[in-house]
Amino acid sequence: MSTKKQVKSRLHLRNKNRERYDLEALLKAKPELKNYLKLNKVRVESIDFSNPNAVKILNKALLHHYYGIKYWEFPDENLCPPIPGRADYLHHIADLLSESNSGTIPTGDKITCLDVGVGASCIYPILGATEYDWQFIASDIDAKSISSAKNIVNANPSLKDKIDCRLQKSPRDFFHHILKPKEKVDVVICNPPFHSSIEEAQKGTRRKIKNLSGKKVKTPELNFSGANNELIYEGGESKFIQNMIWESRKFANDIYWFSSLVSKESNLKGIHKLLKKLEAQQIKEISMGTGNKTSRIVVWTFLPKEKQEEWVKKRW
Repeated sequence: MSTKKQVKSRLHLRNKNRERYDLEALLKAKPELKNYLKLNKVRVESIDFSNPNAVKILNKALLHHYYGIKYWEFPDENLCPPIPGRADYLHHIADLLSESNSGTIPTGDKITCLDVGVGASCIYPILGATEYDWQFIASDIDAKSISSAKNIVNANPSLKDKIDCRLQKSPRDFFHHILKPKEKVDVVICNPPFHSSIEEAQKGTRRKIKNLSGKKVKTPELNFSGANNELIYEGGESKFIQNMIWESRKFANDIYWFSSLVSKESNLKGIHKLLKKLEAQQIKEISMGTGNKTSRIVVWTFLPKEKQEEWVKKRW
């Protein structure tokens, strides 16, 4: 097989998983991965992606081998994020910051990133701290998720003093009660809940399992009671992002860039309309693709050009 075919060309150029997984290296990192190997459609040894245990162990192996993270434990009821796609979001955000910094990606503790809805896996702060040495504020409305994220941070020496996990006690708020007085944030990242109801979430999971395994499943093997906040929000992704935009206007001078993943293309029109209504100074849309899935990151700021320059001069 030629090298060209082995490269997952839709992933970001700096993504450590652009090429086919190095199974030998991953098995060395997590030997139990061997129990979840099978021949794929083209008779090449691969991971059984339809098995949730296989996916979790694969991700542990990726974090261990590529990022030096040896402890990554969280309840099975919580979402297990695919590492390459999560890393892509951060690489695109690093490029965004470089545009304001003469083409150089700002690294180290001068950059503070707020992850809204960090989840039990703490994945975005892990990747951002190890790839770019950024500081993170990791917020979530679920106390168990915050506890899990803290355990991961405390168990990995490379993450200590880089990630501050904070419980959001007001579920309707995004930035209020999380940011301290006079605290400044360079960029917000967010992977919003996708579904508007449990029924919709289960339907999506059934479709996903069928695509991966070819099997029809009546009741998905997912405990939605434990992961409600990660998957479901009244009004779905669109309402979540629009609520975040309304509140972001009140933090116009405390946060430089706001951003959110947008999975459903049909939600973009309403998002852009609201941002224009609230007079965002800059709005950008970044396309992102992993495998057959295409999503995009919407980015906005309320800082006018001269204040953006002042921000960079003072902080970076």
